[in-house]
Amino acid sequence: MTSKPTRRRPRIRLLVLIATAVLILGVVLYLREYRFSRPVGEGPAGPSVDRERFEGVWTDRKVHVLGIGDSITAGLGARSKRHSYFNRVIENPRDEYADMRGICLSAVLPELSSHNVAISGSESEVHADVIEELEVLSDDVFGIVLMTSGGNDLIHSYGKAKPRECAMYGATLTEAEPWIAKFETRLNAMFDSIEDRFPGGCEIYIGDIYDPTDGRGDAPSIYLPDWPDGLAIHARYNETIRGVASTREKVFVVPLYAAFLGHGSHCRKWWLKTYRREDPFYWFHTNVEDPNDRGYDAIRRVFLNEIVANTQLRS
Repeated sequence: MTSKPTRRRPRIRLLVLIATAVLILGVVLYLREYRFSRPVGEGPAGPSVDRERFEGVWTDRKVHVLGIGDSITAGLGARSKRHSYFNRVIENPRDEYADMRGICLSAVLPELSSHNVAISGSESEVHADVIEELEVLSDDVFGIVLMTSGGNDLIHSYGKAKPRECAMYGATLTEAEPWIAKFETRLNAMFDSIEDRFPGGCEIYIGDIYDPTDGRGDAPSIYLPDWPDGLAIHARYNETIRGVASTREKVFVVPLYAAFLGHGSHCRKWWLKTYRREDPFYWFHTNVEDPNDRGYDAIRRVFLNEIVANTQLRS
């Protein structure tokens, strides 16, 4: 009778070892697939754009497209300058996807010019200064302004310094309240100044701020510290952009936040509400904060759809 427990011990140990190995393998596979794996996919990304809206000339007026803002409008993360959202809105690159060939502003605006003054890494205070230095165009020119501003106000200095205005990472919502109020004032001043530079009229299309954490609020990179009030401050910045735009006839918000939700650091988690079954891939560059090439494809589509829906240039 005393020998039976002795015989069972090796079997029990073996079962424990197998169970432990299976558990470790499961954790490794989970971390690899759902925590660290961020495949970017291939091919077109983002919504479709109605081809019929680009089959005829919109206007013979002189139209100037102006880019203002941060690295998103500057194109950081695109595989070439031609693949930035700003340039793809204006003209198709040679390797354009079949569904977008001929869908760009140069196809419908024969008297088109453009200039991009966006600066990678810049905050909204810098954008205000840049706008003040822009020349006033002649009154026979109509302006289309493509703009991204405010994102760097949130993420600088990545938790490495005490939070301050236009470098809020790590701030509490209470700390950020006066800085958010100043951003609202700054936005209104920027829009006024832009309109002053286009006496012939203009339309301003400003993107709201996307979220690389897919609405989870956790640090999208293992190198960044947690930010408990990050989502709340992010939401307030987007509310500010939308609120200011709603009071102005010439300003339209481009919904980048909604377009990118589900394409951030949790893009592989099929059990989350943000999961995009039709395209469960990562739209961000290796630096976490800027788009990758597919992300820029999506951004130009969202911008073009907003322009089509709101421009006064289409007859």
